[in-house]
Amino acid sequence: MSYDAIILGAGGAGLLAAATAGAAGARVLLLDHADKPGKKILISGGGRCNFTNLGTAAECFLSENPHFAKSALSRYSQWDFLALVEAHGIVWHEKTLGQLFCDGSARQIVAMLLEECRRGGVEIRLSTPVGEIGHADGRFHVAGAEAPQLVIATGGPSIPKMGATGLAYQIARRFGLDVVTPRPALVPFTLGEADMLFRTISGVSCPSVARVGDVAFEEATLFTHRGLSGPAILQVSSYWSPGQPVSLNVLADAAGKLREARRRMPRAHLKAALAEHLPTRLAEALASRIGIARELGNVADAELDRAAGILSALTFHPTGTEGFAKAEVTAGGISTAGLSSKTMAARAVPGLYAIGEAVDVTGWLGGYNFQWAWSSGVAAGRAIAARRG
Repeated sequence: MSYDAIILGAGGAGLLAAATAGAAGARVLLLDHADKPGKKILISGGGRCNFTNLGTAAECFLSENPHFAKSALSRYSQWDFLALVEAHGIVWHEKTLGQLFCDGSARQIVAMLLEECRRGGVEIRLSTPVGEIGHADGRFHVAGAEAPQLVIATGGPSIPKMGATGLAYQIARRFGLDVVTPRPALVPFTLGEADMLFRTISGVSCPSVARVGDVAFEEATLFTHRGLSGPAILQVSSYWSPGQPVSLNVLADAAGKLREARRRMPRAHLKAALAEHLPTRLAEALASRIGIARELGNVADAELDRAAGILSALTFHPTGTEGFAKAEVTAGGISTAGLSSKTMAARAVPGLYAIGEAVDVTGWLGGYNFQWAWSSGVAAGRAIAARRG
């Protein structure tokens, strides 16, 4: 059967690309090996889908080409997607840092995208393995169908239990596109025996500023039985390279707070002073790490300043991350060097496109990666329709 475009992957990017092209008159086939569309959407945001972020801007994304995302993001912004959400009557709310969630369920976003596909006459085939992809005479042949245009929207290998694979990279290489080495992003760190003290306080979280190199994020850190997690950690994990230390500032103005505690309660110990600002179990672990056993009244300024330095830059040396199994997204992917930033089309292969997580564009935590899916999907969908004409 013949179509104007075949889109591989019924995730967020693939669904909106299909709907966009279909709405403009293109005959589109959307294929996915999964038995349901939008699986990652359904589990996102605790089941309520953090579908975009009001603060979306190109600087919130990682890529070997930091300018690549600008075009797509500006031509289909967070405000455009929000308008679509509201047009479908989906009630939403803003959480911290510009994050937008459905009041109801993530199922509403999937239903919205499927309705948009229905309106555009998109044919959706699920539980359909891609198999071999043929390419001859300017046409792509996939799963018994053919089209002059093919879109790679199969995502990356993060969360393999949801059916995620590295198929996008296999297809890209098949057509001569370079792939930036994929790695887990927005992922917890694992710690070794040297940091066992903090692994024993599993479940404790606190506000912090997490830092890797020159990159820092101020959000919560969660101590786990394996290492470190929480929003601040997930954010910096995207910038981390093996061997790099990770530091946490767990107490703002630590020096001032410790000196004030010494003045107010000279007979107290460090643990008590820390417990005024931090969870008790964390205060105990930090006091043990710092190692001041005397009453605060007997602690000199220099020693308090040393303690403050530790609290301001509590340093860990992760043994690694929890890998693709726990990574929310994949960093790296199909190199942007071979793609048009306006259309997401491969420069060297007419009719081939790559969108969403499959591409070397990775957003911060908080709805940014969904916005990239929407923006890149619309860019490709518009280009498909224009090329058809």
